[in-house]
Amino acid sequence: MKYILNIFRISFLTAALLLMNHAVEAQRMNHSKPSRPAARPSGTSNRSINGGAQRSPSRPQTTPSRTQTRQAPSRTSNNSAGNRKSTAQNNISKKNSDNKIGNKTNINAGNKVNIDNSKKNVNINVDNSKDINIRNNRNTSVRRNTYRPYSRPPYRYGGYRYYSYRPYYYHPYRPYYWGPAWHPWGFFVTTLAVTAIVVSVENQQYHYDQGVYYVQSDGGYTVVQAPVGATVQTIPAEKETVVINETTNNYYYGGAYYEETDGGYTVVPPTSGSTVSSLPEGGEEVKIGDVTYVKFGETLYQPVQVDGKDMYEVVSVEEE
Repeated sequence: MKYILNIFRISFLTAALLLMNHAVEAQRMNHSKPSRPAARPSGTSNRSINGGAQRSPSRPQTTPSRTQTRQAPSRTSNNSAGNRKSTAQNNISKKNSDNKIGNKTNINAGNKVNIDNSKKNVNINVDNSKDINIRNNRNTSVRRNTYRPYSRPPYRYGGYRYYSYRPYYYHPYRPYYWGPAWHPWGFFVTTLAVTAIVVSVENQQYHYDQGVYYVQSDGGYTVVQAPVGATVQTIPAEKETVVINETTNNYYYGGAYYEETDGGYTVVPPTSGSTVSSLPEGGEEVKIGDVTYVKFGETLYQPVQVDGKDMYEVVSVEEE
């Protein structure tokens, strides 16, 4: 019996030693071999695993870092600043544009000439802000021709009679220019030529130069209608002779009529029946019934034709 127990003990110890040797050998082998990579998750690309820059889809999305959270308001701030800068630049551009428009308007207003060519008519408005109070309409008020009776019946319309010697022949009104030295009513200049002279009429001083009359205003001179009664020694050579009767002629230049006198040439009102070949700026076509006249100042001109040439005749208007 004792013999059998000794054998069992020896066998048990031998088995224990073998197990211990096997465990030690296994541990030694595990430390010497390289570790195998983890299994690739399904649906993950090679680039995600090999690059190591992208997280596995199986991992939950992490919250933004503080740096990212702080950068977001900074980007918004930059955009707001950019928007404010852009808005400011737009406002400045708009302001500059308004200033340019305003300056342009002021320049045009400084010329004191407003031109409307929509109907081939030219209307000139004198700016009276410079204390120009000249209202000399006598040179556009027609005086009746007592030397020649009218052989044609007048045109009647609206309680008025319109007398003329020649039949009505319409042609469009086209303003005429008498050269660079001539200017229409309302034109403004800062200086006058050295050839300008002073002409006094009823305690009002005018400056005359080459058929044009000026009155002094703030900062310069403004062209006005030729004052009736003004006498000058010379008128431009481009003057037009207007026959009044067998013994009297008028001379016409730039919208003004003159009679030759001992002192030179004196401005007179237009005489009814006078015909001229052209009218200056400042006239406008006016429709009276079936007839289209050209109104220049207070004078009506009827379009006529003389020897095949388009002309204008001064009309005498009388109330019925």
